[in-house]
Amino acid sequence: MRPELVQASELLRRNTPESMEQAIALLQNAVYSFSMKVCGHREDAEDTTQDVLIRSIKYLGTIQDPNALAAWLYTVTRNRCRRIRRNSQESQAKRLSLDELMPDEQDMRELLQRAERGPEQYAIHAEQQQLLHRAVLAIPSSLRLVLVLQDMEDLTSGQVAQILGLKEGTVRVRLHRARLAVREEMGRLLDGLAEPPERPGKSLVRRPRECRKLFAGLSEYLDGRVESRTCEQMRAHIEACPACIAFLEDLRATVDRCRSLDVPCDADILNRMRALITQEYMRLVGHSSVMKAAGR
Repeated sequence: MRPELVQASELLRRNTPESMEQAIALLQNAVYSFSMKVCGHREDAEDTTQDVLIRSIKYLGTIQDPNALAAWLYTVTRNRCRRIRRNSQESQAKRLSLDELMPDEQDMRELLQRAERGPEQYAIHAEQQQLLHRAVLAIPSSLRLVLVLQDMEDLTSGQVAQILGLKEGTVRVRLHRARLAVREEMGRLLDGLAEPPERPGKSLVRRPRECRKLFAGLSEYLDGRVESRTCEQMRAHIEACPACIAFLEDLRATVDRCRSLDVPCDADILNRMRALITQEYMRLVGHSSVMKAAGR
């Protein structure tokens, strides 16, 4: 979970004008960054941030737990993003099978060639952050939401499942496919390709069965969620298979890049929004005080 949400939760419990203004400053960045990663449009993210916080402000002070705050905030923001998302042409029925996301023989040869260049190939420079953001926006929204919430907003699989109304196992499956999809899309963008290369009949039929089984569980392996015996078996296979080593490092780099992605809002815009939201909070507080004084 973002540290800002833990800090904001503590400030909200104080329920004073000063603590509320500080909490709003922390929550703005979280809501805006999440909105940008999901929707991809600055104007939509700004509108969402302002709307979500103004509508939520009368409830925020009643939420005592950081986990509950995160669940509330991301659920409300996700629903708002879904209503205003401009990319209405996106097919919600679009699905990516595991076979589509697995590397074929040509992919593996290219991975082995890149691995020879050394670890510097995995470094992502500031100008490549925009490419990574584009790669994230290019994958289906059902996968994108899971990736953003877990790898970028640092929520647990259980928290993501609660926010999206899914089973935790479904979250883990979607997370793995999302990581694979971003890995593939990011590679295409870094290679300067406008469209995915034509590779008819892409499949893993020619690869060893052990490799295929390994690929399906790589996210669980990276996240340390594999039981010890299976983990040892996977490690033994990886260490004996140069192609699997290269693929694992490429996927690990993708996950690290996603975890480092941040999309900050312009400071002037944040200041204007914070002033407006704080003003609305003060209006609500003043209204409550008048009601109490009148004995209502």
